[in-house]
Amino acid sequence: MDVTRSTLAKILAVVFVLNLVVMGAGAAYSYQHQPPIPDEIVGPDGDVLATHESIQDGKAVFQSNALMNHGSILGNGAYFGADYTADALELKTEFMREYYADERYGEPYADLSAEAQAGVDSRVTADLDRSMSGDSADYTAAEAYAHEQVREVYVERYHEGDAERGIPEGMIGSAEDARKFADFAMWTALVSHAERPGTDHSYTNDWPYNPLAGNEPTGATMVWSAISMVLLVGGAGLGVWLYNSIELPEPSTEGIKVPDPADVDLLPSQRAATRFIPVAALLFVGQVLLGALLAHYYVERDAFFGIGEALGVDVIQWLPFALAKTYHLDLGILWIATMWIGAGLFLPGLLTGHEPDRQVPAINGLLGTLLLVVVGGFVGIYLGSKGFFDGPLWWLLGNEGLEYVEVGRVWQVGLLLGFAIWAFLAYRGLKPLLDREQRFGLAHMILYAGGSIGLLFVAGMLYTPDSNIVMTEFWRWWVVHMWVEGAFEFFIVAIVGITLVSMGLLRKRSAEKAVALQVLFVMGSGVIGVSHHYWWIGQPDVWIPFGSVFSTLELVPLILILFEALGQYRALAASDDTFHYKLPFAFIIASGVWNFFGAGVLGFFINLPLINYYEHGTYLTVAHAHAAMFGAFGLLALGMATYMLRLSVDPAEWVGKRLWWAFWLWNAGLAVMVGLSLLPVGFLQLEAAFTEGYAAARSLAFYNRDLVQLLFWARFPGDTMLILGTVVFAYDVVKKRFVLRDVTEDASTGPVASRVLGDDDD
Repeated sequence: MDVTRSTLAKILAVVFVLNLVVMGAGAAYSYQHQPPIPDEIVGPDGDVLATHESIQDGKAVFQSNALMNHGSILGNGAYFGADYTADALELKTEFMREYYADERYGEPYADLSAEAQAGVDSRVTADLDRSMSGDSADYTAAEAYAHEQVREVYVERYHEGDAERGIPEGMIGSAEDARKFADFAMWTALVSHAERPGTDHSYTNDWPYNPLAGNEPTGATMVWSAISMVLLVGGAGLGVWLYNSIELPEPSTEGIKVPDPADVDLLPSQRAATRFIPVAALLFVGQVLLGALLAHYYVERDAFFGIGEALGVDVIQWLPFALAKTYHLDLGILWIATMWIGAGLFLPGLLTGHEPDRQVPAINGLLGTLLLVVVGGFVGIYLGSKGFFDGPLWWLLGNEGLEYVEVGRVWQVGLLLGFAIWAFLAYRGLKPLLDREQRFGLAHMILYAGGSIGLLFVAGMLYTPDSNIVMTEFWRWWVVHMWVEGAFEFFIVAIVGITLVSMGLLRKRSAEKAVALQVLFVMGSGVIGVSHHYWWIGQPDVWIPFGSVFSTLELVPLILILFEALGQYRALAASDDTFHYKLPFAFIIASGVWNFFGAGVLGFFINLPLINYYEHGTYLTVAHAHAAMFGAFGLLALGMATYMLRLSVDPAEWVGKRLWWAFWLWNAGLAVMVGLSLLPVGFLQLEAAFTEGYAAARSLAFYNRDLVQLLFWARFPGDTMLILGTVVFAYDVVKKRFVLRDVTEDASTGPVASRVLGDDDD
């Protein structure tokens, strides 16, 4: 079947508009059906237990103290601490049991007979079987008692500190703020068991699993899981058929002239772009070291091999889990983005041989701007965690406190400005190619992909601390998920396509067709697929069918990308020693494989509604995140850095041995970490959630099980290999900075530019 590039581009435009319509209408509908925050929560004697203001203040306490990077809310956040929603609901039911046991029998609940306990349980379930709408919520006496008790538990735990849980003293600065945080957590527990008007389930579709509170999987959860399985088989078959029906030439090293690095000239702007690599390597080293610390915290929550005690340093006070996790996540995004930015500034000169006026100082200025924003953002996060900022400054300059978008709003605007500058500089470099190709050309695709990363960041500006947490999460997932399943995947296929063209393995028009087809599948599923994050956070029911269908179909483009990786592998296997790009090519292949396994296989498994109901916020998600983020996006970034180095280093001085060591250490380390630790812990958590309740699967008692502790230790060999690979890479990058080749002012007659701009490839 012959489909032209123009046809694919038109279909892609239609799909893009359709996505905007669906998600835009969904946003409006979600605002109308967000769970209400009552003006007052009132006990039976008329006492006001919590107000709209105290609940929203509690949300601000939650964000400003980075509690989302210690535990999670509505299943979203870090998994070191409790899920505050499940924890508050569990504590609420426990205290209600004690209240009724004392009221009826004058004894603790544990001392009652099975028959008496059943009667108490029935009364608790009946109390929690309520609807909630309007201006106030009326509590029973047992609920009022439980609410007050939970507030005091949170004061003891989050203000006074709990070393056994890895909570430093003063994590929340005052007892009153801790009580407000409890009000917020208890409100999320309330919406998790209170029925949404007009339905037979709660605002969160009866999540988290807690039979005593009446929370069990809904019929829709069951039905759409079955539909997802049907769609998987049908969608995968259709996708493979379409992919094979459209003629797409595979990469090949036979019968073509692959440019020798010695024949490729280096422009001044390209040399400037390589400066992003050592900066990214430094950020990468910091990230993996913090990752090892975070892993160790699961074993020793209040120490670090006794070193802190020996030195008289309280580790969890100096570098608590929440702060380390914040830096770990942000560094992961930043080093990958830094390498991608460098690649986006290096490739234009390679493809066009064009050196825009004053491009070098502009690139250096961009690097300086990004460093300023990163340092400012990280200092702001630290100062915010110490309570340095008053009023709105905590979220403007300090820590906005939301996973993956932690840095203050001012620093986020700075990052957005950096993306805009990058897009302008990439446009200048690609101008000769942009002028002669159509709007669906590869150069345009690079700009579209990079621009979409920045554009989606704007969604993070659509909420404030005063926003309902449900809508805050709605927009946060626009940034996080649409980056990962949309813009990042778009960038991957565009970068890989343009890299294969520059290597001489594909003609430009062939790469354009392949990229357009893959982007069509990615955008057709990944954008609306964000809605699988909305099932349990209080969003309206419409997101269950949307999330089930499109998150299932997200696997299809990843299958196609895997096919591409296998085709690329065949080209690599068929090549001989004259092929100079085996190392960056290996990174491209590994990225495709990990993308399929991490984002595809594991992503599909945990996003089945019925699995996700019990799995949400467990180590299975951790396995998925590490395999997808580092395996897919990190390895591609490292591959691009390797390709840049291969062309920038003096050919006579090139040594790839250390980079090969790093490559295998990273892949082996990731496989060990995911396969021997993260996945087994996740499956044990899934079992615990199913048999004991979700709160039990996220409890300290679960993490302290002997087998779970053994599995935590089992990840250390993998962590060690990842750290060694990163250190070897950073060392090699520094060494190669001293053997860069000389630059030339004009590369328009070079082997890559002359072929890409050739008349026969239009």
